[in-house]
Amino acid sequence: MIGFRLTNTDSFAIFVKTLTLKPYNYSIMQDSFAHKGKRKILVEYLRQKIGISDENVLSAMNEVPRHLFIESIFEDFAYEDRAFPILAHQTISHPSTVAEQSELLQLKEGEKVLEIGTGCGYQTAVLIAMKGLVYTIERQKDLFDYSKKKFKELHLYPKFQSFGDGFAGLPTFAPFDKIIVTCGAAVLPTELLKQLKVGGKMVIPLGPTDEQVLYRFTKISPTEIEKEEFGAYKFVPMLNSTNQ
Repeated sequence: MIGFRLTNTDSFAIFVKTLTLKPYNYSIMQDSFAHKGKRKILVEYLRQKIGISDENVLSAMNEVPRHLFIESIFEDFAYEDRAFPILAHQTISHPSTVAEQSELLQLKEGEKVLEIGTGCGYQTAVLIAMKGLVYTIERQKDLFDYSKKKFKELHLYPKFQSFGDGFAGLPTFAPFDKIIVTCGAAVLPTELLKQLKVGGKMVIPLGPTDEQVLYRFTKISPTEIEKEEFGAYKFVPMLNSTNQ
């Protein structure tokens, strides 16, 4: 997945997508005092510059070691507001985008949240740190296998992890209190709205592949949806089916 607000300073995020990566090696990386110090600086940046005010989000961002979800060559830059390449030609989103989507979700402890696009697992880890009951879907087999292994290594426990089609959601486990989509859909996935509780919220980028708008949909009743708009972003496209 990739997500970032469109500005004139995003050339690095676009450039890193062209890199060819060697197999991942995380064994040499630890969560040191230096990493924790950089996370505190990142959290203050998110608070002061991005305007994140939800303390649950900020606490989770301070807790989750982002550098353990990326290649070691990017470790020194892990707590800057940048995207980095991961497996399957995908990208870990900017920390600011992860924080903004998480804040818009208004997730409360113990709520069921469906995540579309597990990616490397960083956003999943933030939702778990926010004490959500996370159900997550990934269509890229390499990323599904990688994130599953990473969760085990870091003792992170989503309620359910699926290799599957995000457009289909997880009807067996519905309804959900919250749904977060970490890729840009050309049209609103109505099947996901069906799996949202009345009173629930879905955060999703919608629009063409070159630029999407971030929306929050609140399900007022079984037939009534409230829509809020939160600006232009750039995400990888949301695709049907799975990719082995």
